Amino acid sequence: MKFSDVIGQKEAKNRLRELVKEHRIPNTMMLCGPVGSGKLALALAFASYLLGERNDEESLLSDPRAIANAEAMLAKWEHPDLHFTYPVIKPTGTSADHKMTSDDFSQQWHELLLKSPYFSIDTWLTAMDAANQQALIGAGESDELTRKLSIKSSQGGYKVSIIWLPERMNVECANKLLKLLEEPPHQTVFIMVCEEPELLLDTIKSRTQRIDIKRIDDASLEQALIERRAIDAENAHRIARIAGGNWLRALENLDAGNENRQFLDMFIMLMRLAYQRNIKELKKWSEVVATYGREKQRRLLSYTMNMVRENFMYNFQQPELCYMTQEEENFSRKFARFINEANVIDISNLLQKARRDIGQNANAKVVFFDLALQMIVLLIRK
Repeated sequence: MKFSDVIGQKEAKNRLRELVKEHRIPNTMMLCGPVGSGKLALALAFASYLLGERNDEESLLSDPRAIANAEAMLAKWEHPDLHFTYPVIKPTGTSADHKMTSDDFSQQWHELLLKSPYFSIDTWLTAMDAANQQALIGAGESDELTRKLSIKSSQGGYKVSIIWLPERMNVECANKLLKLLEEPPHQTVFIMVCEEPELLLDTIKSRTQRIDIKRIDDASLEQALIERRAIDAENAHRIARIAGGNWLRALENLDAGNENRQFLDMFIMLMRLAYQRNIKELKKWSEVVATYGREKQRRLLSYTMNMVRENFMYNFQQPELCYMTQEEENFSRKFARFINEANVIDISNLLQKARRDIGQNANAKVVFFDLALQMIVLLIRK
């Protein structure tokens, strides 16, 4: 995995290269950014560079045979000095005393990485057959990571630990990891790949060098769509603009049956029923949404928040500020006027609270029915 394989992110790539050239590689760094920005791809490219893979024809190793050996192992993500930590589920039937670790889903993880380093937690949950379970990083993971990193580097260089979505660590795991970060093993680099850094312990954040990863610029998205998906320039431009810097969303828009179309239908239904004050049908709406898995419910709420923002901006009649598909815009032409200065903040706060409640395992039927009832009141504000 080379930096050239990462879509866009020129600024972040240059910063990572400079850390190596100036011999300022931190023991712990945290790449923070939105879904689809390529955080994990950057982490993999940087880890590959540290472990000897050539980037721009340069390698940290001097022996050509050692370089070739490192590149062969990294091509399969099987380098012995590269360790992965990621959230996992506890499958039904697992004994109560078994502490789940990343190793329990190593095969699925490597299969996903080999397909593409661009994927979301939802794709990962599907790979694990998670159904309605939430994935966590438990205490057993920190114990296993401590054991692995206590072993001397097999190649005599760096040991790299990539921790994907560390915000999903439970408290016991986080406290154990903190001790490891305070006294890191020799020549060990921790790379955390984070989407919600505010959920991490402050004591962990204070021991990391944070690098914020921005959304991918439209030009890079366009180029990637043309080169990697054989899309014509006109369609690539349209899709890149709608994607809002998210490669995964760009790919979703290539799929005529993508999930966002289902979410648009649910958004339209919610707003129409709330405007009509049809409580009976709103209850049915909430019951349908409650059948989704929790991660899908959170995605629906994120989509709804985005649509509220887009409809508010639509009122300014400046097309360059709006990033909606044609189907979304068709609905917004008549609906946008109902999202205004009097209610946009409260609607956004309501949706954020619902998303947070779902993440904390609140009863989905209650959360979504309450949301629907409050939407009735908020939509009539002017």
